[in-house]
This record gives sequence, C-alpha cells and structure tokens, in this order.
Amino acid sequence: MAEPLFLDSCMHDKIWGGTKLRDVFNYDIPSETTGEYWAISAHPNGVSTIANGTYKGLGLDKLYSEHPELFGNPKEPVFPLLTKILDANDWLSVQVHPDDTYALEHEGELGKTECWYIISAEAGSEIIYGHNAQSKEELEEMIKSGDWDHLLTKVPVQAGDFFFVPSGTMHAIGKGILILETQQSSDTTYRVYDFDRKDADGNLRDLHLKESVDVLTIGQPENSVPATVVFDNLLATTLVSNPFFTVYKFNIDQLVEMRQSAPYLLVSVLNGQGQLMVDSKAYKLKKGMHFILPNDVKKWSFEGSLEMIASHPNSK
Repeated sequence: MAEPLFLDSCMHDKIWGGTKLRDVFNYDIPSETTGEYWAISAHPNGVSTIANGTYKGLGLDKLYSEHPELFGNPKEPVFPLLTKILDANDWLSVQVHPDDTYALEHEGELGKTECWYIISAEAGSEIIYGHNAQSKEELEEMIKSGDWDHLLTKVPVQAGDFFFVPSGTMHAIGKGILILETQQSSDTTYRVYDFDRKDADGNLRDLHLKESVDVLTIGQPENSVPATVVFDNLLATTLVSNPFFTVYKFNIDQLVEMRQSAPYLLVSVLNGQGQLMVDSKAYKLKKGMHFILPNDVKKWSFEGSLEMIASHPNSK
C-alpha cells in the first residue's frame, strides 16, 4: 500500500546552538546548546528512521538502498538530499563547502550546495553571504592578514527571506537566526574564520585555510528569484531550482489536491496544522513534522492551514 514516510531524526549539539528547536518546535533536545536537527537524512553522521507503516524502524539509508522503487529507481548511489533546521544562538563559523569534484577526491563524499529559508530572525540579525576579494591572491592575503571587516559581506535578514548558497560561497549564519536548510547530503565544511572562540576544552577549533582557498569562488553570489503562483487554496513559491534540487514553499488554506511530478518529495511543516490524505487514509499534520512522499504515492491532498517547505532532487 502506498503511504507517506514519516521520520524520527537526530539532533546535534553545537558550540553555537541554543534551545529554539525546543522552544519553537517542541522537540526533545539533548542539551541547551542544540544546534541542528537533521530532519530528513540518510547521511551516516545522522540517519533518519522511518516512524510509521510498512518500513517502521528502518533507516532511511537502508530503505533507499533496499527499495529503490520507492525513490523512482535513482542513479545516485546515496540518498542525495538532507533537510536540517538550525538554531544559531551565536554566529556559526565563516565557512565554505566544496563542489562534488573536490569533495569526492579529498573527502570521499558529495560536495555541498545548500539553501536557507529564514524561519525567524531576531532584530538586527545578519548573515555573511559572499566576500569582496577580486582574485585568489587578494583572497589569500586578506585571510592571512585577518582583514575580515573588508573581506566579508554582511547582509541583514528577516523571517521569510531565502538564500541560495552554492558550493564555493563564503558564508556564515548569524546570531539569533532559525533556518530550514535544504542541501546535498554532505557533512564537509571548511572553516575560514571562527571568531577566535574556544571549545568546551579551551581549544581553538580547527581551520581549513588551504582547502578554503582552493574551493572559494571569486565574485559575489547571485541569489535566486522566487516565483509564486496561486491555485485556488494553494500559494506555491518555487524558491530555487538548480541541478541538485528544487525547493518550494507551500501555503495552504483548506483543501488542496496534488500529484507527484518528481521521483519523490520531501516535506517539512513549519507552521499550522491539518491533514494529509493518501489513498483514503488520513495522516494528521502539525508544526515540526517531516515526511517523504515516495514514488508510489502518485496523488494526495492536504487540508487545513499549513505552511510547508518541500523539495525534490534533480538529475544533474
């Protein structure tokens, strides 16, 4: 029987984390410095588990490898996407991610193109999005001299903003921001600068300056331009579409019927409540739920008042 795949997933403690994953989404967090919830993940550093139905208790990684028909018989050897919610109670490090070619050669996993939907942001919140160096030589010199004020590009943010962060982009999430991140399934990060802060043992965290200079792109990043369409009770916004993934925002009021137009769909409920109907079976939805509509779910309906972020992989 075709059915959605609801997920149980894991949290990650971070030096910059806080309590908003509990305060906003009512998740059971492991510490007062919980930074990340890997909501939909088959990455070995945090695998989601199927929470319902036929495959209850099975890891998403095993489900993907053992039942490829549920994912449209994909060519990708590993589940290609990862959905996170991040609570930046303090600045994350200034960092960059490699592309597939560099990451596979040096790290043995996918590169990391990602994007951010700002769920909430405290007044005055900022991100770092790009840099001002005009050449690799200037970039290396400004990093070496610690000329961060002139090198880094800061951008103010507010709830509802969206940023596309392709591999090679200098970036950092600022203090007071809660985001939903859609990314390639990778955990490779190269730190450029970490504000000279120390970990719980009093040590400075490692930097990766050679690797960072290798992979950083020159020139300011170009953000995507969201496109919104309205269908009856559905407000659908395509936030970004690129060779790795397409990400949508769905605002639903009352009943909406939908059909599968991709191999499968990843869905996160950011606000509201309602229900999902698949083959005459109803599944309750509420804020903070995450699920996959696999390939054998060809049509479904949403009902209620719901704000959701959805995504699917694209064939490169």
